[in-house]
Amino acid sequence: QVRLVESGGGLVQAGGSLRLSCAASGRTFSMYTMGWFRQAPGKEREFVAAISRTGGSTRYADSEKGRFTISRDNAENMVYLQMSSLKPEDTAVYVCAADPLLQLIASATPNAWDYWGQGTQVTVSS
Repeated sequence: QVRLVESGGGLVQAGGSLRLSCAASGRTFSMYTMGWFRQAPGKEREFVAAISRTGGSTRYADSEKGRFTISRDNAENMVYLQMSSLKPEDTAVYVCAADPLLQLIASATPNAWDYWGQGTQVTVSS
């Protein structure tokens, strides 16, 4: 089992950048596929990005390609989401996810993930 705690959210102007962090508990972090989702008020949870166990492969939602970068540090049990060129429509609660068996090809489906953090709020002003 893994516990996830996100940080790094906040208020930023459009065009700005933020780096989100997700700290994971447990000694088997490197065995988990990790991902980021977001949820805006009144909307469904939306896939943002995912990264393989070794960090060698990544997957992004089309709207985030080129603007967001997911990375991980298995020695520190951390996963990151670097966000740039932020837009008001990026405003949401960003949530970290983990799963020990998930392949990236199936990572866009929220129900496929086993573990979730509480989320961190990102607000982008126009």
